[in-house]
Amino acid sequence: MNQVELLNVAIDNVSMQELLASLNQGVVFTPNVDHLVKLQSDREFFEAYMAADYRTCDSKIIYYALKLVRRPIVEKISGSDLFPAFYQYHKHNEDVKIFLLGAKEGVAAEAQRRINAKVGRDIVIGVHSPSFGFERNEEECQQIIEMINQSGATVLAIGAGAPKQEKFIHKYKNQFKHIKIFMAIGATIDFEAGNVSRAPKWISEMGLEWLYRLVSEPRRLWRRYLLEGPTFFWFLLMQAMKLYVNPFDSTESDRSKYKTIIKGA
Repeated sequence: MNQVELLNVAIDNVSMQELLASLNQGVVFTPNVDHLVKLQSDREFFEAYMAADYRTCDSKIIYYALKLVRRPIVEKISGSDLFPAFYQYHKHNEDVKIFLLGAKEGVAAEAQRRINAKVGRDIVIGVHSPSFGFERNEEECQQIIEMINQSGATVLAIGAGAPKQEKFIHKYKNQFKHIKIFMAIGATIDFEAGNVSRAPKWISEMGLEWLYRLVSEPRRLWRRYLLEGPTFFWFLLMQAMKLYVNPFDSTESDRSKYKTIIKGA
């Protein structure tokens, strides 16, 4: 699959239809601006990303950024677009059985009800809303794994926020008996349940979905968009000037140069 490099991530240059046709197994992450900033300082998150099988552009800002550095891709494929396209694509495929992990109590169950009604069969066969901080509780994680294994699900869609959802998949994926496809889908479960409204398509296409979400959830998202956003553009400038180095794959000299550069970020 053709890929393009942005900072320290290889992003798949693929259309939605090409992705759906090829996605029979593997781990799917959808990098956005928040992810790319975290990937500059979180080694565990970086290692999880490097092990993913698919990495699709989740952000119109990244889509335009790739054009700016002359590495354009054919399409933005966000998790909130990919997931509904995926379950509609497999609506008649009885081998696809989805487990939703994430969101607050009752939200995933409502998403399950709505998705199954749209598809016309029980494609979502199980849901669970984990406790806050579940990823730090090994006993709870093992209980979740057992629950999903017992369900018979073949697809795990986890919406627990980055980087915990990606790290959870990377750490435990080999313990799942039947799961063939892992999808980290962020706030998508809330969208599917109608608990949180998505930005209108025209806003998303203009690259302003971040502003819509910031206005909708300022207390939760202000740090991501107002602090990490400008940091991303600093790193992008460094890449455009050929000064960027991957902090997790560089020589001691490069790391020293990198530390000097990021003082301005």
